[in-house]
Amino acid sequence: MSSLRTLVFFATPAHDCSYLDDREATTMFVDPRAHIDKKLYTQLTSLGFRRSGSHYYRPHCEACNACIPVRLNVNDFRPDRSQRRVMKKNTDVACKLVPAAFDESYYRLYANYVELRHKDGDMYPPSREQFTSFLVEGGTDSWFLEMRINGVLVGLAAIDLLEDGLSAIYTVFDPAYKQRSLGTFAVLWQIEESIRRSLPHLYLGYWIKQCRKMNYKTRFKPIEALQNGQWQTIEIA
Repeated sequence: MSSLRTLVFFATPAHDCSYLDDREATTMFVDPRAHIDKKLYTQLTSLGFRRSGSHYYRPHCEACNACIPVRLNVNDFRPDRSQRRVMKKNTDVACKLVPAAFDESYYRLYANYVELRHKDGDMYPPSREQFTSFLVEGGTDSWFLEMRINGVLVGLAAIDLLEDGLSAIYTVFDPAYKQRSLGTFAVLWQIEESIRRSLPHLYLGYWIKQCRKMNYKTRFKPIEALQNGQWQTIEIA
């Protein structure tokens, strides 16, 4: 059984940063041969690691610390006016948690989302193998949140259940429904689900101040950031 004391870590060679132009990045990975159970996964997440398929990683860049792990204390969260509008707008969305698994309807939604919104990202071009390795494989207690309107799948959020909270892995939605702000709605649902399960945190991954696509994370307040080894509330204008 692996533990924090016995884990072995590897660092990748420097490569082009996926988020900031003209910068190089280095990523630290947990040895893929290690057995990561729910307790260890929770500990790694509290140290700023994330999961992508079977890989547990965190940025390890010598000259840059722009990637900041952030989480929300769900019991202190109060939705603002815009978030309340999103909830009201989506009262007709039926939500259901199902075990993470491959389904052709999930993949089609994912592929359409990547094709139309993220051609500049690491997920492009999408494939069934990539979808499976990214969102299905490697989970210890992993779920998909189905979002449906009149039975039609319009959104899908990958979520991991930890000992101290939920971890929001990735969310996709049908771009035809972009006016509904389903990405924000998925986070709001996960906040409520964390409260229902008496779990204190919702982990939102990394926030990069200079990356416009990540600005939505700081709209959920009070937001905590892992800085100098400590989780602390930060104020962001």
